[in-house]
Amino acid sequence: MDDDRQRKIIHVDMDAFFASVEQRDDPALRGKPVAVGGSKARGVVAAASYEARTFGVRSAMPSVTALRKCPDLIFVRGRFDAYREVSAQIRAIFADYADEVEPLSLDEAYLDVTSDKAGIGTATAIAEAIRARIKAETRLTASAGVSYCKFIAKLASDQNKPDGICVIPPSKGAAFVASLPIERFHGVGPKTAQRMKALGIQMGADLAARDMAFLARHFGSSAEWYWAIARGIDDRPVRSHRIRKSYGTERTFDRDLSDREELLAALDRIIAINWDGLSAKQIRGRTVVLKVKYADFRQITRSHSLPHPVPDGDTFAAMARGLLEALIPVDRGVRLLGVTLAGLVHAEPTQPEGGSVQPGFAFV
Repeated sequence: MDDDRQRKIIHVDMDAFFASVEQRDDPALRGKPVAVGGSKARGVVAAASYEARTFGVRSAMPSVTALRKCPDLIFVRGRFDAYREVSAQIRAIFADYADEVEPLSLDEAYLDVTSDKAGIGTATAIAEAIRARIKAETRLTASAGVSYCKFIAKLASDQNKPDGICVIPPSKGAAFVASLPIERFHGVGPKTAQRMKALGIQMGADLAARDMAFLARHFGSSAEWYWAIARGIDDRPVRSHRIRKSYGTERTFDRDLSDREELLAALDRIIAINWDGLSAKQIRGRTVVLKVKYADFRQITRSHSLPHPVPDGDTFAAMARGLLEALIPVDRGVRLLGVTLAGLVHAEPTQPEGGSVQPGFAFV
């Protein structure tokens, strides 16, 4: 496509967001290895500061493993109200530069700046302006990827972290993807990466060298996606209204639970929190999913669906309790329980495919 007709997309990703908020608000934590969530004995790391990451500590890592890697690791309890408040500040900044903003989580989002809402002139200048505003208004840093499609913009935002920017114009997209290890590709998880490596696919260039027939034979319905991204092709628009697929709540316990009454009482607290959230957001769905993680980290899910949306909190609770009752007695302690409502019922929003284009607006 001609550059003047090409989308300009920015992916903004806050740097170690939860941990950075904690270090900002508590000077005693600055420069220290910090883990948000978990404890020295229990739980899972929700986020790690860059100081902790140098020891190999990562999000979703069991706390005991993180502590083995970094004996001086400081655990702090997450303050999600604070994170949501900062996230709202950041999204307000985004709104000054783009009408189409697609949040992926509290700390990252895609922006379609094709229309140059603020009249700045280039996508790179917009990204720099956004990063400067975030730093000035929140005292936190953000990294940005600037490109012509969502896939590459997200890859680029991780390229020069922390507090960096990476710009990949259309002429360099395929070469950029070719130069990266396939583990960097979002959408290629550890198991898929292992399968690809067994087939001799180590880098993006190796993936691009395989034809569609080969990919379809080994990866089925994902073949077209892998074929496209290996060539730097991703036509997905930035959507302001992403459709939520589920809504859940889970808790990791300070000690393993095995007693029936304790398990049901813990589940009831999770159910109450989740139903309050569902009611406040007016979310409706047909499927209740129970998640159980045992003391040995083995994880299972069980679900129960209705032909119609779950009508009320009592039904929701009864469905979740029934799923847990079917697993009691447990043959080992339970360290985590979670309840999710899936099969959500939505009112479909109307969504434009992208902003208008101003001729001459470029990446750099």
